[in-house]
Amino acid sequence: MTLLEAKFELQSPLTHAQLRALGEFANTYGLRRFAIDESKLHISFEYDASRLRETQVTHVLGHAGIPILRRIN
Repeated sequence: MTLLEAKFELQSPLTHAQLRALGEFANTYGLRRFAIDESKLHISFEYDASRLRETQVTHVLGHAGIPILRRIN
C-alpha cells in the first residue's frame, strides 16, 4: 500500500448536499479519508496510490459536484 495525499482549493464553501455527497466516498475503493479546511477553502484526500490515481480522485470529486479550482500540493 502506498498512501498519498492530494489537496485541492475549493471555488466556494461546500453546501450540505455536497457534504452528503462526500459521504459516498466511503464506497470508493482505495480512498482512505478526507479533511476539509473551511477557513482556507481546502479539501484533502488520502488515498492508496496502488489502487487509485490522482485523476480518479479528481473524477470522483467532479462526479460529486465538489467545486475544485486546482491542486495545491
